[in-house]
Amino acid sequence: MSDFYISDVYTTAPDPNGRLPKEMAVYDLLKKLNIPFERVDHDHADTMEACEDIDKKLGVTMCKNLFLRNQQKTTFFLLLIPGNKKFLTKDLSKQLHISRLSFAEPEYMEKYLNITPGSVSVLGLMNDKDWYVELLIDKDVLESEYIGCHPCINTSSLKIKTSDIMKKFLKHTGHHATIVRL
Repeated sequence: MSDFYISDVYTTAPDPNGRLPKEMAVYDLLKKLNIPFERVDHDHADTMEACEDIDKKLGVTMCKNLFLRNQQKTTFFLLLIPGNKKFLTKDLSKQLHISRLSFAEPEYMEKYLNITPGSVSVLGLMNDKDWYVELLIDKDVLESEYIGCHPCINTSSLKIKTSDIMKKFLKHTGHHATIVRL
């Protein structure tokens, strides 16, 4: 991916010109919650392979963020696992005592998190005001000092302290994390 563009590292929000309001809302909230971050802008990155170069630049492993649902489409989950970890739905289904988990359709991502496929991020929970989405975090993510994630779009990536996500961001959104072991 030698022709994959990645900017320098910044610790401030980007100029809002040409940026989506949902991205700028992330930076506004991080500022309000006094959560520092490091940021890079880059070409469209919606695969874990594309994130490898971003990982190196930011010095963090990007989280794999999976938006899942039960068979009835009544319960939705956002799962955070290390980007390099394999995911098997049967392992998670067993822990949650749910017979069958599936990947949720894009319309539910947009409805509950205001995010499109490839941009799924823990930061999308700021848009889930009625707590339709349950947050699941693999224990290995919690053992890392930092979380790598998108600011609700996949042309930028952020490095944020895991403790700031857990103690400040989730406190603000009212979401609680269920720790899973995959």
